[in-house]
Amino acid sequence: MQKRIKRVLSRARYAAIGAAVGAGIGGLVGRNAASTGGALGAIVGATIGEKRVSVDSFIDDVKEKRAERDELAAEE
Repeated sequence: MQKRIKRVLSRARYAAIGAAVGAGIGGLVGRNAASTGGALGAIVGATIGEKRVSVDSFIDDVKEKRAERDELAAEE
């Protein structure tokens, strides 16, 4: 449950940042471009947030397995 909440919050945070950046860049062109830029930025941000959490959790799993392997090697 905690992983799921962390993934959702990360995706939302990156989506908000992406939307703000996209809208800001699009706003330099025009009002319609700001809307489109915000939407595209939110999609890109959500995708980055999803990937970042999955990579972080993968790295944590590898670290745990490595620590367990080192403990077993030390016992032998």
